[in-house]
Amino acid sequence: MFFSNYSTDGYFDEMFERDGVVRPQAQMVLETINALGGEQLMRHKNASERLLLQLGITFNVYGDQQGAERIFPFDLIPRIVSAKEWSYIERGLKQRIHALNCFIDDIYHDRKILKSGTIPEEVVTSAVSYREQCQGLNPPFGVWAHITGTDLVRDRDGQYYVLEDNLRVPSGVSYVMENREVLKRIFPRVFEGLTVRGTSEYPSRLLEVLESLSPNATQARVVVLTPGIYNSAYFEHSFLARQMGVQLVEGRDLVVDDGYVYMRTTKGLQRVDVVYRRVDDDFLDPEAFRPDSLLGVPGLMAAYRAGRVTLVNAPGNGIADDKVIYAYVPDMIRYYEGEDPILPNVPTYLCWRDKDRKYVLENLEKLVVKAANESGGYGMLVGPHSTAAEREDFAGRISANPRNYIAQPTLALSRAPTIVEDRVEGRHVDLRPFVLCGKEIYVLPGGLTRVAMRKGSLVVNSSQGGGSKDTWVLAHDPGSKEEER
Repeated sequence: MFFSNYSTDGYFDEMFERDGVVRPQAQMVLETINALGGEQLMRHKNASERLLLQLGITFNVYGDQQGAERIFPFDLIPRIVSAKEWSYIERGLKQRIHALNCFIDDIYHDRKILKSGTIPEEVVTSAVSYREQCQGLNPPFGVWAHITGTDLVRDRDGQYYVLEDNLRVPSGVSYVMENREVLKRIFPRVFEGLTVRGTSEYPSRLLEVLESLSPNATQARVVVLTPGIYNSAYFEHSFLARQMGVQLVEGRDLVVDDGYVYMRTTKGLQRVDVVYRRVDDDFLDPEAFRPDSLLGVPGLMAAYRAGRVTLVNAPGNGIADDKVIYAYVPDMIRYYEGEDPILPNVPTYLCWRDKDRKYVLENLEKLVVKAANESGGYGMLVGPHSTAAEREDFAGRISANPRNYIAQPTLALSRAPTIVEDRVEGRHVDLRPFVLCGKEIYVLPGGLTRVAMRKGSLVVNSSQGGGSKDTWVLAHDPGSKEEER
């Protein structure tokens, strides 16, 4: 039996109860893997890696001396989410994304939430992601974050917590779709038996949202704006453009003329109505943001402000990505939604507060410390795994710039069975569901389950050696009335 020596080690496990009994939703997957046997499973693993390479599912790591693209490590054993669990996650995400969009729109207009004292004004205006240039902008439907990826984790109690929000240019959905294609070829019968909800409609859903935002009543020409082939998520940019049937462009391919945005083509200039930009605010338009940017389009923000093109996601929405602002999202939900959060935050210490900072500095060995605007596992101290020198370094950083740091307790992240060489071991995981927001909010069933491939590691980011799993959301739970029908 492939799982005969598997142990949960006291963690919440996504596949097994603490007593080693398989969870009902994972029973069929367990039986399938055991029936294959270790040798056949390893053959499937090798075949999946070859397939991923053929599909070009790679990423770049900035500063990597090898300068080579890497295959995103992929584990064959899927993570399975029950229908009941997913319903809870979906409701929580819709509530959160709606409140975040209300907050961003409010911040760049009337600032009612600041005037109410719910969030200190200085916390917002001191954020490096706050854009004065976006004051008074009116994106369609009042939506600033059309495509989001919210990172969820589970602690020992099995409770889901929001670890962070990704509203600027969230990546990873291409891996969700390609992981599914790989597993469909390997476990086709299990998919049929479990009625796993599909992910293939995401590109059409995304295109539908993008087209609905067009300022041009007669057409909606959409392009995907990429920084170029050296960007770590370039595979995803090209993948989504291809899946939607739209053009992938760089800044040099676009020009603003007479207040409108055009794409250079062999047949001359063609007007562009919607730009799904995968370029950060700073590099979007050298006339509005960084004048030294070679990635953006001069005049793009002026065209956007005039309502002649739509930018997705809207510039300025990064204010809600700030990890200090994150701590106030439960208050935003209560303020804008008039109800308590469905998905709780991880408890968070704000280092700009004297009392919190004192506690953090005295307990660095127990906490996870994060810089307000870093991502990818950078700018972070994992206290229990840190050295004395690293803690001293972070203490200096916090004291020098307390506004820029938060701290959180070290969670015992849930684990999932993962193939490690020729055996199965538990590895820590998180979950990034993807949400589309236009006239309505749509949550893609599943999301990117990221895996900390190194034993004991809590860092799941690909740039830090993490991998991924396919995430199966069941349409019906085993034994439910829906399944019996």
